Amino acid sequence: MDQSSRYADLSLREEDLIAGGKHILVAYKMKPKAGYGYLASAAHFAAESSTGTNVEVSTTDDFTKGVDALVYHIDEATEDMRIAYPLELFDRNMIDGRMMIVSFLTLAIGNNQGMGDIAHAKMIDFFFPPRAIQLFDGPAKDISDLWRILGRPIKDGGYIAGTIIKPKLGLRPEPFAEAAYQFWLGGDFIKNDEPQGNQVFSPLKKTIPLVADAMKRAMDKTGQPKLFSANITADDHYEMCARADFILETFGPDADKVAFLVDGFVGGPGMITTARRQYPAQYLHYHRAGHGMITSPSALRGYTAFVLAKVARLQGASGIHVGTMGYGKMEGENDDRIIAYMIERDECQGPVYYQNWYGMKPTTPIISGGMNALRLPGFFENLGHGNVINTAGGGSYGHIDGPAAGALSLRQAYECWKAKADPIEWAKEHKEFAGAFASFPQDADQLYPGWRDKIGAHR
Repeated sequence: MDQSSRYADLSLREEDLIAGGKHILVAYKMKPKAGYGYLASAAHFAAESSTGTNVEVSTTDDFTKGVDALVYHIDEATEDMRIAYPLELFDRNMIDGRMMIVSFLTLAIGNNQGMGDIAHAKMIDFFFPPRAIQLFDGPAKDISDLWRILGRPIKDGGYIAGTIIKPKLGLRPEPFAEAAYQFWLGGDFIKNDEPQGNQVFSPLKKTIPLVADAMKRAMDKTGQPKLFSANITADDHYEMCARADFILETFGPDADKVAFLVDGFVGGPGMITTARRQYPAQYLHYHRAGHGMITSPSALRGYTAFVLAKVARLQGASGIHVGTMGYGKMEGENDDRIIAYMIERDECQGPVYYQNWYGMKPTTPIISGGMNALRLPGFFENLGHGNVINTAGGGSYGHIDGPAAGALSLRQAYECWKAKADPIEWAKEHKEFAGAFASFPQDADQLYPGWRDKIGAHR
């Protein structure tokens, strides 16, 4: 059944829809299956995403038709399909009238992903008008709060050198805490790896007190504040809160130095919102484990990593992993920096839409996945700044002189970039950075050919 007469209006102008402020706009890459018309399939997609079904029904009235989603732009050659969703379509909280991400995703990326006439459809961008922005939490804490704790300026406070405890599983409480202590002697921020929680060989109630003690000892030794991102991910709201409450109680006077890590992709929006609303005084660290199943460039359905990051800011994530933009071990390209720009700036041009955040706090780009000191200068040059958290696991614990030296090499890499110095010359005066060349010789050979002759072997 061709529903384009009801669910499509190609006379609508995007600039008018944006100025009107009464619609959420969503851009997809959509291709119908063979034998189906593009506009008819697009209209069916909009119908399934809003008020319609695949047949005419007797319960439809004029008001219902007024909240139809409408296809307002198509370009079959580029697979560009754009749909305007009236704000009234979306579910609102009973307790406070706020909007929710689950409703947005249910409509805009729900049943339409399994429609029989659609070969593929992937969300690549969306636009939220001012009223919708107002109805989402946004972050309670941002990177400026971490800079303040670290004793830095709260504007352009710079690079936060972090790590992930490695190996990511298998350490019992004592070696886990010792690994944390050794890194904190040189670095700022430690993240629980996403699988680390309350395993039988490392129960949380034994591990966390040892980590809190390691933080205190490292701060006493270095005279510098330290930060810890604790994984509170769990299936159950009460379990999440039990973990969070125990962690805060254990860290006590240092509780402000604790972030909460939540696996927001596998756990879902409710898990992020629970952490955001129950613990607004803590930095909320959104880990996106599993996202590649739909955000990978090779995936033709779902949504992109850009969309996921934008959603995370709306939900209230203080920071989210954004990949390494081609400089680490994970999938990514240099132009992925638009993900970082969209979540850290108050307004930004996305792949399709220009989004103004109207003062909503920023979300920090968290850089992770195969990074080390040798890769960082190029990464910073591509991004254009260093106001990020970098969690380098192997890049710290794989350093030839240990994790403290690994942490210092990361800091020195940032200072090298800031100084616009030649990394080879910088290494001659900074031994930990020089040690990174010997620690990661394959990267050194690729990025800095002839380094052995220029700076000599380490030690």
